Amino acid sequence: MTAIGFLCPGHRGEDDYPRIEQLLAGAVRLDLVHTGTGEDAHAVDPLHGADFAGRLTAAMEGLRLTGAEAVVWTSPAGGFAHGWKGAHTEATELARQAGLPASSTSLGFVHAAQALGVRKVAVAHAHPPKTAALFRAFLADGGLDVTGADEVDALTAERAAEGDEAELLALARAADTPDAEAVLLPDTSLRTAAHLSALEAALGKPVLTASQVSVWEGLRLADRRLHTDTLGALFTREPVAQL
Repeated sequence: MTAIGFLCPGHRGEDDYPRIEQLLAGAVRLDLVHTGTGEDAHAVDPLHGADFAGRLTAAMEGLRLTGAEAVVWTSPAGGFAHGWKGAHTEATELARQAGLPASSTSLGFVHAAQALGVRKVAVAHAHPPKTAALFRAFLADGGLDVTGADEVDALTAERAAEGDEAELLALARAADTPDAEAVLLPDTSLRTAAHLSALEAALGKPVLTASQVSVWEGLRLADRRLHTDTLGALFTREPVAQL
């Protein structure tokens, strides 16, 4: 069984991970270790405090105990908040500290789009406008053209996590454009794993979400591909391992 570790800044939306474990038929173990920001997961600035390095080191120790084969950082500060170059620098530092292949959810979105052969994307945000703008710039630096974006100031991760399938679909449709080849829902607080098939059927195109992309990126780092028709188009393209 492949084991993937995730460094998470908050506790919202984390029940997507055991659900994905079930959808992947027990072929992977997904272990979450919290970095303990003590702040809402939508906030970016608190993750840059002087004591964050200590919290990260402690989280890494917890991650090593899980037997993870790769690590993905789901925090905005571990990705787009520092820009394209900064995200790669931080992933390299994470790998050094963990002694494991490492990446971030932010980088995973770009890698996933590349794997799907997608360049034009619509972004459905439940992020505050400042954070949404950072992500859009990050995608552009990664070679993706954002054709449309809908920004809903969800204020807190808690409120974002309360959204049901109808609200997720409304958010995605508000951002979608006819020329978008995929729709991205990057908020790590959204619970999306149970709704990916319905979202893609309604929109008629791939949908990439934070928990789905994070797991896929971890599997990519571990050189493992799993095929399933329950987690969207991303998990049906050129699998290496068939469930």
